[in-house]
Amino acid sequence: MFSKFMTKLLNHPDVKPLLSSEHFSVDGTLIEAWAWHKSFQPKDGSGGDHNGANFHGEKRKNETHASVTDPDSRLYRKGQGKEARLCYMGHVTMENRNGLGVAGSVTHATGMSERRASEDMLKAKAKEAGCRITVGEDKAYDTADHVAKLRAMNVTPMLPSTISAIRVDAKARSMAARPGIPATGCRKRAGR
Repeated sequence: MFSKFMTKLLNHPDVKPLLSSEHFSVDGTLIEAWAWHKSFQPKDGSGGDHNGANFHGEKRKNETHASVTDPDSRLYRKGQGKEARLCYMGHVTMENRNGLGVAGSVTHATGMSERRASEDMLKAKAKEAGCRITVGEDKAYDTADHVAKLRAMNVTPMLPSTISAIRVDAKARSMAARPGIPATGCRKRAGR
């Protein structure tokens, strides 16, 4: 239902001219599951009589435990020092001209789900554009594997500088330095 609505909205004659087909941003967020920590119990049924009521000091992992009320949810921590939650991950691709969401998905919360969802959504956008596109992503996406996959899909990643070097295509940096030449290599289309 949602994808039908979004397809109709994004193809509406009043909305279509507002959308960029070459410059995007991708991000993810946690979507809290409708499950309590108490429902996160050992998969082998060895939880005892306490039904998850006293789990302090217990090692709980997605490999060995599952929620009895929402078995698809995963225990996930967004960052160092943050609490672990039973959740899913939501992902969105936004075009950069007006910040409108143009693609989205919900996945299991894993350490790789943000990058894999990004790759899936951007592959479709690059195919639609028919030329190299650019994407802005945060430091969670800054892995050599992810950057290589994006480049192979005709996507130029624009990642923030981290302790390691910034992973932006050298071609994109040199093109951006020349006025009047789009960094994506796409030619201006009529009526844009």
